[in-house]
Amino acid sequence: MSGPPLVLHVIAGLGVGGAERVLAALVAAPRAEPHPQTVVDLLRAGALAPEIRAAGVSVHEIGLSGPWGVPRAVGKLARLIRALRPAAVQTWMYYADLIGLWALERSGRRDATRLYWGIRCSDMDQSRYGRALRWTIAACARRARRPDAVIANSYAGRAAHLRLGYVPRAFGVIPNGVDTRMFRPDADARRRIRAELGIGDDTLAVIHAARVDPMKDHAALVAVAEVRPDIVFIAAGKGTDALGAPDNLRRLGVRADMPALYAAADIVMSTSAFGEGFANVLAEGMAAGLPAVATDVGDARLILGATGIVTPARDPLALAAALERFAAAAPAERLALGAAARQRIEERFSLARCVAAFDALHRDGTVPADPAAG
Repeated sequence: MSGPPLVLHVIAGLGVGGAERVLAALVAAPRAEPHPQTVVDLLRAGALAPEIRAAGVSVHEIGLSGPWGVPRAVGKLARLIRALRPAAVQTWMYYADLIGLWALERSGRRDATRLYWGIRCSDMDQSRYGRALRWTIAACARRARRPDAVIANSYAGRAAHLRLGYVPRAFGVIPNGVDTRMFRPDADARRRIRAELGIGDDTLAVIHAARVDPMKDHAALVAVAEVRPDIVFIAAGKGTDALGAPDNLRRLGVRADMPALYAAADIVMSTSAFGEGFANVLAEGMAAGLPAVATDVGDARLILGATGIVTPARDPLALAAALERFAAAAPAERLALGAAARQRIEERFSLARCVAAFDALHRDGTVPADPAAG
């Protein structure tokens, strides 16, 4: 009698990023019907690999180094697929999508193993990135019918890739999920982090969590901080410690205590200019009981619902005006909006919902249907 089906996840790297954290949470999540999962890091020594291994999930490191190493990486992954005989291969983002496809087809198991590509962004401004990414996106678009399905984490991402020429057999959406036991209001953490960062009890604090990247538009964050010196802004993420910024912007770099940082803030903000699919920062901050301000990029409107404010992208003055509406509100009103935000995440974007959708896909081949709007 065969055991539960194995799922093999393939990702280009396990650094500290949004997709990587979603993958780590997905494979480690408790399940009523557990099944074996293995993660393949196409690079090596990713920061999240120890966390994933500590959850009892195997991590294989391919050691890809540059485009000339792709054939060797494809061969190593193909051999691993032959050895493990997974029921499904789930790839995460463009490079893994393409290499995963080539490896599965080379493995001789294409008829026995289902392949699902993973789309994690929306309308990327490809001119801001290198030739390799542009070539890979075009190559994926030409091959989008070869996986069993393509899965996006946002409706905006699906629409953007249809415009790019993706015509897959099936195109489902599984929004990211947040562990609301981890990301939650926490009065003790609030006091501790505010003391660490020198933020007064009555000072309005806004958290912005994102790596420094053109799509995240940290220039807009800095501009908003400059016009609102009465508000403290907390910037967390790779590269933020090197930002040139006014004194009211706390530049923290990569932090391992994100739930505590969210708990210390009053508002969560996303300034993304393009490319965002499902912004984890919004869902995590809302789960921590924070109302949100976000640019109209990706699925921000769907995530926020009526619990926050959406502004045009690349418009720092509009962001500042949205923050003013929250700053002028009574603390009780902000708390009520924050409670509604947390409830929205619990009901629509919990980790449990995300896990259930991926498990149905990987175990049974069930591509999710679009839910009713609302």
